Amino acid sequence: MKTIPLSLIVASVLVHASTQNVQSIQYEGMVHISETVAKRLNEVKIGEPLDPVAVDKTVKNFFDQGYFQDVWADENEGKVTFHFKEKPVISKIELKGYKENDEEAKKTLLQIEKGSLFDEKRLENAKKRIVDALSQDGKIDSVVEVNSEKLDNGSMQVTFVVNEGEEIIIKKLTYAGVLTQDPDDFDSMIANKEHQFMGWMWGRNDGKMKVAELQYDPLRIRDFYMQRGFLDAKIDEPFVRVDFDHYEAQMSYNIFEGDVYRVSDILVFQDTKVIEDQALLDVIALEKNKPFNIKTFREDADRIKTKIADLGYAYVQVQPDLKKDKDGKSVDVVYRINPGKKVHIRNVIVSGNSRTLDRVVRRELFLAPGDLYSLSNLKDSRNALGRTGYFESNTIEEKRIDDETMDLIVQAKEAPTGNIQLGGGYGSFGGILLSVAISDRNIFGSGINVGLQLEKSQRTRNYSFNISNPRLNDSDFSGNFSAFNSSTKYTSYTTSSKGLSVGTGHRFNRYVSGYVGYNYSQNTYTDIDLNTTVRDPRYFESYAKSSVVVSATYDNTDDYYVPREGITASQSIEMAGVGGDADFWKSRTTFGAYQGLQKWTDFDLILRYKARFNYAHESGLLPLGEKFYMGGIGSVRGYQSYSLSPTDGTFDTSGKPFKTGGTETFSNSIEFSAPLVPEAKMRATMFVDYGMIGESSLNEIKRGGYGVALEWFSPVGPLQLVFANPIGSKPGDDVAHFEFTIGQRF
Repeated sequence: MKTIPLSLIVASVLVHASTQNVQSIQYEGMVHISETVAKRLNEVKIGEPLDPVAVDKTVKNFFDQGYFQDVWADENEGKVTFHFKEKPVISKIELKGYKENDEEAKKTLLQIEKGSLFDEKRLENAKKRIVDALSQDGKIDSVVEVNSEKLDNGSMQVTFVVNEGEEIIIKKLTYAGVLTQDPDDFDSMIANKEHQFMGWMWGRNDGKMKVAELQYDPLRIRDFYMQRGFLDAKIDEPFVRVDFDHYEAQMSYNIFEGDVYRVSDILVFQDTKVIEDQALLDVIALEKNKPFNIKTFREDADRIKTKIADLGYAYVQVQPDLKKDKDGKSVDVVYRINPGKKVHIRNVIVSGNSRTLDRVVRRELFLAPGDLYSLSNLKDSRNALGRTGYFESNTIEEKRIDDETMDLIVQAKEAPTGNIQLGGGYGSFGGILLSVAISDRNIFGSGINVGLQLEKSQRTRNYSFNISNPRLNDSDFSGNFSAFNSSTKYTSYTTSSKGLSVGTGHRFNRYVSGYVGYNYSQNTYTDIDLNTTVRDPRYFESYAKSSVVVSATYDNTDDYYVPREGITASQSIEMAGVGGDADFWKSRTTFGAYQGLQKWTDFDLILRYKARFNYAHESGLLPLGEKFYMGGIGSVRGYQSYSLSPTDGTFDTSGKPFKTGGTETFSNSIEFSAPLVPEAKMRATMFVDYGMIGESSLNEIKRGGYGVALEWFSPVGPLQLVFANPIGSKPGDDVAHFEFTIGQRF
């Protein structure tokens, strides 16, 4: 704050104090404060003698508002004027050298926006936040410079220039007092780990110190012991010795293990009995005479809470307690339960669905106005909304009205479900390609899925249309219709296919649904060169297929595109021969398991396992186009789509073996998906695939693949870019190192 010279005012007061009163008050250069507010802050009163103390206090009041660089006052024959020099406005603010492209991080760190007043104190606070963030990342000796420049228009440009300090590497980590456990097992619990050789590799410890986690690591080690029954375990704060010349550290822990406690008894006490005690004991996983486990103890408390909350007691309180017998090294596990009162849903309020109709949201909820509260129904409602694929995220807030009623507020953030693709390109096989594709999984917010594709090249033509409604008239029934017309010109023949399918399904419960459909297609072969292809002309007999499909699906995942929990399983049977020429039956089985690993890894890592088994049986005619082929996304990445297949020993005009397809195939994959650029909704996935295919045995052809995939919720829909390499490839295999898909589940 600038010192205010009051000599002129004091002199004037000394000369005129007995005769001169304040005649008027004026404000010059004041913009951010209105005159009405200024009058409230002003201690100088019109009609009273001018008081230097009142002037000084008024100037201080104005300066404390934070809008001004300088404030001063003068007086002339009873006219008092307050002058203001306002702080300039920040028109440009930059962060260089740290989190430059992370807009969310910049907002959190700087907390200064364009249009803010230039304030040295706020700049210093932002500088301190940056240094603190670097320290939390394990960087020491970091330097942040704040450069400010006045622009021609009078505004200010502020640039924070960050010089990141050095990271401390933990070269040695020791544990004293560890008698019964393997210290290497602590690595799965703690954040600060000893550096390992080639620590930069995935799965190895890089040894970088995480300063913010040092206070929590002893608690994690203690939790490790308590999961194994060591209830008296004590872990001291780590002792850290840092070599600042080389930015290396040595850490040590002093640990007292104690003895293992076994569960002697498990007791439940209900303040008001609302359920049989045995029903609660049945959900408890801890066992008598077994070592105590703190993790299971917590999970049991949650299971008891869910059991009672599902009866309508939304505000139930479960207070777990332990009664240790140090002499007998045993522990009584006690759960004290206060169920409260039964709670009913007063209202369900839907918000955030600017496009999706309210009824489309509400039909996925398992709680409605007037219903008795259920914690399981609440969780299942969140997951059901996620499985639709209509929403990027959703939450259901429980708003307490009183002891017996609550409102549910559904807050949904909509995801892009439709896209229009206009494309063109050139391929070595198809030549020039032009394509138009329009699709929307939630057209007009109705929940109806519509797709139209028009594609034409020098060798291929594909026209298709599909429409499906997963909830006909908001019921548990679904319906679909699709039609297609396609043709492909190969070296020695041309194949054409046109047909349609129609079907209906029914959702039996919140996880299980069934489907019955009918397919019909006409398939023809033309331009056949029998002299240079295969000897058996029956491969190219035109045929009609008329088939019935029956399927069942189980899905309890929490999201359509990126599930973090749950499993999916499906089984379908197609029976051809209900009219038409083709006569066969096919079975398709799929399985997927998804598990988020965030509570173990401290970041959004997802483990996925997917498996597929297909089998076909020829009853009369099983055409080549109805057999199975392997390769590409959905089976074994690293090979061209549909390129892995049994052959008949003959060759086409290009010299490649003629593929006849298989009657049974199995493929599976394991994937680890992690956030790459969270603010851009981009993830990176590492995968390993392995598959088998054959005509009479799965052992005929075996192939694998590995690689990485980029998963991105792009403006045109979910996009997956796959970079793969084959495992166990053979001469003549058609390998593919890059593929992509749009709109598919990751």
